[in-house]
Amino acid sequence: MIYADHNATSPLRPQARDAMLAVFDLGATNPSSVHAKGRTARGVVEAARVQVGGAIGSRAADIIFTGGGTEADALAVQGVVDALEGACTLIVSSIEHEAIAKSAGHSGAALQTAYVTPAGLLDLDDLRARMADWDQDTLGTPILCLMLANNETGIIQPVAEAAAIMREAGGLTVCDAVQALGKIPVNVGTLGVDYLSLSAHKIGGPQGVGALWHRSGAPLKAILYGGGQERSLRSGTENVAGIAGFGAAVEVAVRDLPKYAALAKCRDAMEARLKADGGIVVIGEGSPRLAGTSNFVRAGFRAETQVMALDLAGVCVSAGSACSSGKVKRSVVLMAMGASDALAESAIRTSFGWNSVPADFDGVADAWLEAARRMVLK
Repeated sequence: MIYADHNATSPLRPQARDAMLAVFDLGATNPSSVHAKGRTARGVVEAARVQVGGAIGSRAADIIFTGGGTEADALAVQGVVDALEGACTLIVSSIEHEAIAKSAGHSGAALQTAYVTPAGLLDLDDLRARMADWDQDTLGTPILCLMLANNETGIIQPVAEAAAIMREAGGLTVCDAVQALGKIPVNVGTLGVDYLSLSAHKIGGPQGVGALWHRSGAPLKAILYGGGQERSLRSGTENVAGIAGFGAAVEVAVRDLPKYAALAKCRDAMEARLKADGGIVVIGEGSPRLAGTSNFVRAGFRAETQVMALDLAGVCVSAGSACSSGKVKRSVVLMAMGASDALAESAIRTSFGWNSVPADFDGVADAWLEAARRMVLK
């Protein structure tokens, strides 16, 4: 089996597993309890908070642990809208993950769309012109929602430039960095954003745990109420084992950033072979991309057919976002980039990660070309 679906979830790193097992060995551990076991659990949570904060250049105190990246996105979007009492407009990029897009749609705030160029990059000129004409008296505070790296194409967005435009206009920036963490350097100071969401399982940590970084002083209101955990911004007993695994995973992921970057050479070789022998088009080829991600299209070779054929050959890939309840559907991201319906319904994504080896790239190419020869290259 060749696993080329790291953007959906990355296999658990041994360091994360060890950290989680150590917590399980502690027995009953509620970090809100004041007795010795509770204090031990609290120490685990706070140590991981330091690890996650350190990975993105922030203070540990500004990290809020959540139940995953989706919850972190929801807290950022709904939390800022509620804190501003709806006196705002959410400007959501047309390539955002559904966790942001749907949260925005249900937030009760006014909505606008931030468009991308055919290269898959945010149209900074459009954003700049929009902010130059922004009327806060009628539209409220502008809040840009822009991911750092796209989950389907791997294209890295100009977040720092966009955040600077928003800041000059008196606006705020929500950044979904779920796919970027552990793959490219992520530093909240350099990016200049106000909220940044993270997820453990995209970097080899456990599923079901994430975090929101919140710039001190930026408006934010809780969307879950209860015992007042996480500075009363995310009530509920913390997932101690999951948080420990997150901390361990992010520490090794950041350490191994050069190793991940080296995957680009194998990816480029795979794409060159598929272009020469299979006639594919690589999406976002001329834009900055995550080293392990490739999104490519062969017109007339439907995405679901490719996914099934590769699965039968022992290769795991995705079509579009894997967070859409197992459905294979036309890519909204590619359509936002101006792709035709025929291309948008024929794109698949391969994504490699921390345990990928060069032979995996060759194996994917072998399996895809064999499937294509049987079905479309006759």
